[in-house]
Amino acid sequence: MTLSNVPMKLIAGNSNRPLAEAISAYLGMPLAAATIKRFSDMEVFVEIQDNVRGQDVFVLQSTSYPANDNMMELLITIDALRRGSAKRITAVIPYYGYARQDRKTGGRTPISAKLVANLITAAGADRVLAMELHAGQIQGFFDVPVDNLNVAPIFIPDIEKKYTGQDIIMVSPDVGGVLRARAFAKKLNVDLAIIDKRREKAGVSEVMNVIGEVAGKVCILVDDIVDSGGTLCNAAQALKDNGAKSVNAYIVHGVLSGGAVARIENSAIERMVITDTIAATEAVRLSKNIEQLSVASLMGEAMLRISEERSISELF
Repeated sequence: MTLSNVPMKLIAGNSNRPLAEAISAYLGMPLAAATIKRFSDMEVFVEIQDNVRGQDVFVLQSTSYPANDNMMELLITIDALRRGSAKRITAVIPYYGYARQDRKTGGRTPISAKLVANLITAAGADRVLAMELHAGQIQGFFDVPVDNLNVAPIFIPDIEKKYTGQDIIMVSPDVGGVLRARAFAKKLNVDLAIIDKRREKAGVSEVMNVIGEVAGKVCILVDDIVDSGGTLCNAAQALKDNGAKSVNAYIVHGVLSGGAVARIENSAIERMVITDTIAATEAVRLSKNIEQLSVASLMGEAMLRISEERSISELF
């Protein structure tokens, strides 16, 4: 694709250079020159080499591991652009860290997703572009416009291609993901099943029941985040125990911390698909049953539409 004559610039942080370069290639424009480095005490220093005065600037940075370092890079880059007189600054956050802390879970606990939204706004962002926020209400945490992209245009064609002619059923690994799984099931015109689980404490889950008929079917788990992989692997085993022919998974954000990759490789999941909102680790790249699809074309098209003041909802 070739970019029209729009005064637009794309700046990449260090969290996900491969995705930034893929978006750059899609738009047919080079990444703006910028230096993002650390002082000896690990303070972040940012210098924008390109002129950004009067420009529509997009800063791409996932706030994935190391979350706090990547968050500071994003905030300081936004501040540098604001002081460089950029006309509009859009924070492009493929993976929005701290999104799981979107409500109080007990006494004296934070709502960190709201705090991060405040920080991004205070730094000088005029709008935010994200991919599959963990909770829809996070859009309301911002006092600037937020575009929350849906992963369906990436996942649906792949599911149709890989599972044509098979008796598939979409599965939500928990009650919180039912809306997403139902939307996929509707688009694919297939049935829906739900895993009913009880979470005893953070990072630990116990599968209780499978709601829906999965016996003899190809089950496709769909969710927004896979972190330790415990919930997903337990759900997959529960589906197999209930007679599922096979279990596969489509997950947007592959956090995959600790021993998650090994856990998934040794689980009942035959194939797991993630996106490149988070840069793949060596373990992910070498995994025998984890695949990665790129969101570069979807995010690049959304950025172009924002710059040209065109509708994003038409993409879905």
